[in-house]
Amino acid sequence: MADQVLSDDKSNSGKGEDISNQAQLYDFRRPDRIAKDQLRSIHVLHENFARSMASSLSAFLRSYVTVNLISVEQLSFAELVKFLPSPSCMVSLGLRPFEGNAILELGHSLVFPIFEMLLGGSGKNGANIQREITEIEKSILDSVFRVILQDLKTAWQSVSFIDFTVESHESEPQLLQILAPNEAIVAIGMELKFGENSGSMNIGIPSMVVKMLRQRFDQQWNLRRSQPTESEYTRVLKLIKTAGVEADVRLNGPALLLQDLMRIEVGDVLALNHATNKELELLLNGTSKFMGHVVARGRNANFKISDGRHQ
Repeated sequence: MADQVLSDDKSNSGKGEDISNQAQLYDFRRPDRIAKDQLRSIHVLHENFARSMASSLSAFLRSYVTVNLISVEQLSFAELVKFLPSPSCMVSLGLRPFEGNAILELGHSLVFPIFEMLLGGSGKNGANIQREITEIEKSILDSVFRVILQDLKTAWQSVSFIDFTVESHESEPQLLQILAPNEAIVAIGMELKFGENSGSMNIGIPSMVVKMLRQRFDQQWNLRRSQPTESEYTRVLKLIKTAGVEADVRLNGPALLLQDLMRIEVGDVLALNHATNKELELLLNGTSKFMGHVVARGRNANFKISDGRHQ
């Protein structure tokens, strides 16, 4: 039952003002709910996870895989379990060094086509199978989970090191008792597509673990939003002014075969086929930036930049 915490400001009582403007809903059953700005950071984090997982699964399955982040929301554990199909393909995840467990569910419309592809098939004949997976199939699926969890661990490293590991498999959502029914979780919903197959993948992470990392999420969000100031630009420019730049003027001549190059002897003349009035290019750190001519100044050779400039 959600209770209302009312403003105890008595100065406006009796003046006909709408009391709803002074009240906020608070659910005392969920004291571990997280702030919206932190939820936004989690959304960005898992968008990066979706992109990296698409690349990794494409290489692992030898098929083009797309992954889309569908939703990031806060639910109770009971609400998440209620919407999972039965039977399901679920695993309980360890979160070392943190206590507690997360949950990862992979839709059957993906699981059996993946089995077929890993065993040499086309992946077109398993999308409609609805049964519990066998022990042998669980061991095969563990290799897929290792790929997924490696990308998930990498994505979370921007906030904190979390070693996501598979601890157990479960097929009946109601029998998965890793969290209390009313405990809040962050539910991440994704859609995976490869070939003619598509399905969902759901991840549930305890909100208490996420709340423990609130300060690190705030630091990450502030770093992403901050823009360099004029003084910072000046400071960086001052630091790099003394950096060395390699200037290289090249006269590009013809190509030679290696066998012709090995036959060159003292006195041989190489035709460069480069007109004396033709401009040369000036490279700065290997990048072509200017065109110009070599000129003499005293006893030194110099490079005079012409109007033509490479951007």
